[in-house]
Amino acid sequence: MPAEERPREKLLARGPSALIDPELIAILLGSGVQGANAVEVARQLLEKYQSLTGLSRCTVDELRKIRGIGKAKATHLVAAFQLGRRLANERLLRQKLDSPELVYELMAPEMRALHKESLRVILLDTRYHHVGTEQVSLGSVNESIAHPRDVFRPAVVASAYAVIVVHNHPSGDPSPSQSDHSLTRRLVEAAELLQIKLLDHVIIGAPAEGRQPYFSFKEAGVL
Repeated sequence: MPAEERPREKLLARGPSALIDPELIAILLGSGVQGANAVEVARQLLEKYQSLTGLSRCTVDELRKIRGIGKAKATHLVAAFQLGRRLANERLLRQKLDSPELVYELMAPEMRALHKESLRVILLDTRYHHVGTEQVSLGSVNESIAHPRDVFRPAVVASAYAVIVVHNHPSGDPSPSQSDHSLTRRLVEAAELLQIKLLDHVIIGAPAEGRQPYFSFKEAGVL
């Protein structure tokens, strides 16, 4: 490639906003393979996974199976996407988490990328500020198995004042199932016994016309 069109040189001369997605990914890859430079390899990755979101879902092991992506390059990509998620969450972690919109904004970037259901508990202090987030279970494509004792154990250990339970639906439809309703009822009972506030149970879905990308049991009047 002409020197001025190489991604690194282009970024230095014109800034990161001047680069398209394959060029930014190419900087992380560092080099291409025989017959395809780094930009072409990056373009092939985006075509294979259809979007940055799709690519961000890949694990190191999945990426290593692709021609031209070894362990080092796969690690660079996974680390870059994780940094992006943490940067997006940084502002939210310093404010009061008291609405399902904020919970969705905090958790959706990572949880929408998962292929399996993950159930997590957000730990909060008396001002409803974030203390920590713990994964309680990782299930199959459409089911996350958890017991109330497992959900509240991290809250007891951390002496959390309140919790918000969150899980994702890989299908993208956040509508609650019967098992979701059953789990929520059991969580309400356990919260009362343990004297820990259960602020909400939020299901993370995907944006779609005509519906919210999440479901809140609090908004639905269950909590």
